[in-house]
Amino acid sequence: MSTAEETLKGQPAAKERSAPVLNRVLDFISSVRLGVVMLCVLVVFAMIGMLIVQQNVAGFDTWYVGLMPSEKILFGYLGFFDIYHSWYFNLLLLLLSLNIVLASIDHWTPTSSYITKPKLTATRDWLLERREHVVFESNKSEAEVEADIKKAFAEAGFKVKTTPTTTTSYGVDDQGRKDFSKVVSRTTLNIFGQRGAWNRMGFLVVHVALLTLFLGHFVAFETGFDADVQMTPGERTDQIELIRFDLDKKEKYPVKLPFTIDCTDIEQKLIDENGGIDITNTLDWRTQIRINDPAYGSTTADISLNKPFTYR
Repeated sequence: MSTAEETLKGQPAAKERSAPVLNRVLDFISSVRLGVVMLCVLVVFAMIGMLIVQQNVAGFDTWYVGLMPSEKILFGYLGFFDIYHSWYFNLLLLLLSLNIVLASIDHWTPTSSYITKPKLTATRDWLLERREHVVFESNKSEAEVEADIKKAFAEAGFKVKTTPTTTTSYGVDDQGRKDFSKVVSRTTLNIFGQRGAWNRMGFLVVHVALLTLFLGHFVAFETGFDADVQMTPGERTDQIELIRFDLDKKEKYPVKLPFTIDCTDIEQKLIDENGGIDITNTLDWRTQIRINDPAYGSTTADISLNKPFTYR
């Protein structure tokens, strides 16, 4: 055995280098499978918030009293009574948003290349490996076949691009073996057609819509607040009462406003005109107010159940 053979056999096989930890973490966070799983978990949390009455919903105190002691302890410990403000719900929104952003970045480059720089050529072997392919023979000339294909593409609404390609290969002898002394050149014509290329960007519309919903939820629940003001026609006030919920306890804190509110009219639409004026027989409430603001002047507004009023 030669020294060269001994040296080669004595060397261990080179180990394949693994990707950096950061790259593997980013690949995991941006994976579509993880995004789908987190989205399903988010739907489950939303269903829990719908099935279990939240503590800031009217009638929660009555519903809470009817629960079993074990249900009160379990749901309270898991944060199900205020699930939309829970730490794990907001953490899930953050991770899902990060997943959507990273997935959009990963898919942007290969997807945009189909629009800006589509692959115009392909080898015969590659085309034959496609699941949908057709091979046919024609007695027409190359120019006539090219014209027929372009016409068929145009009628289907495809944008057509033609690319001639020249390939070289070694010839063969009479026995079918390669003859390296002969070089054969062959010119092929690639006709590429596509339409609706921008449809590949549809994932961006979905991702932007989801991120908008998540951002709206975060802003509404982190910066919003619950408040109450009770007025009768002819009454004026310059403060509201902030409401803080703690399970079945509801605490109110007066907060002064930089303007005054005058209640000018109240109207109650009943389901049954001959019935009582209780809540169960109420179809809609209409309240007319006038806001006197030193900075913006006077503003009159009609407020109803399905017609809220936003000021400032």
